[in-house]
Formats: sequence, C-alpha cells, structure tokens
Amino acid sequence: MIQRPRRLRGNAVLRKMVRETRVDKSSLVYPVFVREGEHIREEISTMPGQYRYSVDSLPYKLESLKKAGVDSVIFFGIPDKKDEEGSGAYAEDGIVQKALREARKQFGTELYLITDVCMCEYTSHGHCGVLCGHEVDNDPTLRLLSKTALSHVQAGADMVAPSDMMDGRVLAIRNELDAHGFANTPIMSYAVKYASGFYGPFRDAAGSAPSFGDRKSYQMDFHNRKEGIKEALMDVEEGADIVMVKPALAYQDMIREVADLVEIPVAAYSVSGEYAMVKAGAKLGFIEEERMIAEMAIGAYRAGASVYLTYFAEETARLMDAGIIG
Repeated sequence: MIQRPRRLRGNAVLRKMVRETRVDKSSLVYPVFVREGEHIREEISTMPGQYRYSVDSLPYKLESLKKAGVDSVIFFGIPDKKDEEGSGAYAEDGIVQKALREARKQFGTELYLITDVCMCEYTSHGHCGVLCGHEVDNDPTLRLLSKTALSHVQAGADMVAPSDMMDGRVLAIRNELDAHGFANTPIMSYAVKYASGFYGPFRDAAGSAPSFGDRKSYQMDFHNRKEGIKEALMDVEEGADIVMVKPALAYQDMIREVADLVEIPVAAYSVSGEYAMVKAGAKLGFIEEERMIAEMAIGAYRAGASVYLTYFAEETARLMDAGIIG
C-alpha cells in the first residue's frame, strides 16, 4: 500500500515551531517624513495615520517606534524652498541634516538612522536630478547625489539609500564616502525600482510629483524581469551593501530572483500605495487590516527579503509580539 505524504498537523505551539519563515523586529525600517517648521504633526490625507513631522516633533514619534521595538528609520525630507538643482538636499542646514542631528542628540546610537538620497523632493521640477532640457542629465546628477550622501553621513546617518536610479550612483557615492573617511558606512541601493502607480500617496506626502513628464526614462518598466536582475547585479558590483526591490507587493517574484542571485541582503519596500489600499479597504470593512499587514510582511520575507521597509512597522512589531508574525 502506497503511503501518501501527510500535511503536518498539530496545535499552535507545533505550528509555530515548524514555521519556515522567521523574522524579528530588527529587520523593520519605518519611513519618516520630516518638514520645516515648528510644532508640526501634520496628517497625510492620502495615508491616514501617517504624518509629516517638524524636527522638534520628531522625537515623540521616534520614542514611540523605539518602545515598539522598531530601531531603524529612513528619513525623507520636505524643504520649504526648492530650486533647479535641489540644493536643499546637500545643504548643511537641510531638513534631513537637521533631523539627523536632533535624532542623534535625543537618542544617541539607540536608533539606526538611514537617509533617502535623491533630488526629487528638493528640485523645483520634481525630477530626480539635474535637467538638460526635459531630460535628467545623469553624470552631473551623480556629483550632487554624492555630495548629498556625504552631507547626510557627516550629519549622523548610519546608512545612505540612493533612490534616484541614475547609472553609476552607487560607485560615485562609495568613492565619495571613502575619500572622506567613511569607508565603513553602508549603502542600501534602490536597485530594482519600478515606475509604479503604487507611489502616488508618497508623492503627495513628499510634494515630489514631477511638474512635467514622468520618471519612466530612469525608473524601470514593470514588464521587465531581466532588467531588474541586471540592475541589482550592477549595484552589487559597484559596492552596494544591501539591494532593494520596490514596490514589494506586486514584485515578490523579483525579491525571490534577486535574493537567489546575490550574496548580500535584500530589502523590500512596502510602499505608500500598498499602505493606502489596506487602510481604505479596512475602513470600508472589505478586509481585515491586521491580517493583511501580516500576509504582506510574510510574503516579502518568504520571497527572500531580510530587511522590510513599511509604514506598518509599529503594527508589524505588535503582530510579532502577538506571535502572528515571527
């Protein structure tokens, strides 16, 4: 008689014991929007429950994250003034630089501080670099990205994360940091970043929508798999310490493929549109918010991510405490 394989059965303790995907809070990164001004905690209309914080209000949020067990954040800056070259991105008194100094002052090394390195929040045209006509000029942009990354590290960043998708940006930033004595500062590259409709709420939150055209000339066509693999391998070769796939939910195949090919950690960014969909669906009573948060997180980890950036970081940490994720 042929014995058919059986599914492992048992109580909750056994099921947890044999889980294939295990994660912990140290892998979570929470995105924080920081803006100029004072005493500001401004809700983002397209991302209910998410806020823009002035520097003086920032420590309250960071303390809440720390209490939940989320020790890593990534800062996105929203300046008051923008110009053609995005000079606020690399200014010594730029909004991200001020946020880094305040976070260091209040928390020392208790929090791990990452910064998004891009120009789109700082340029008057909303594109991710210097323009030549209506096109982004790659090489001049590299100089500004490198300058921005260095200014962030000098202000206290533990890691920089270039999100611009310019060719050669990882190597340019690595060389700039090394030349100034920051050889041990890691780079988390937005390596596989698709031109996605999931970014809409973020552009509202950061005020970074392009004033003309779109970003399809430098972000990736979502039809392309091999291009994503090529981009990841190029960034590894240039010196990236972590490579990211973005968005997460619709691109778990790319998380899996990249994780199988590279020998460095892979991050997944559960972006603003993913957050907004869950919030809207839960508000209408169509879905269970906590179950969706859990399944989205585990989907990314199961696909191969070892770092997970999410606006649901605190909720995910609580689900880990409850044993629903973990």
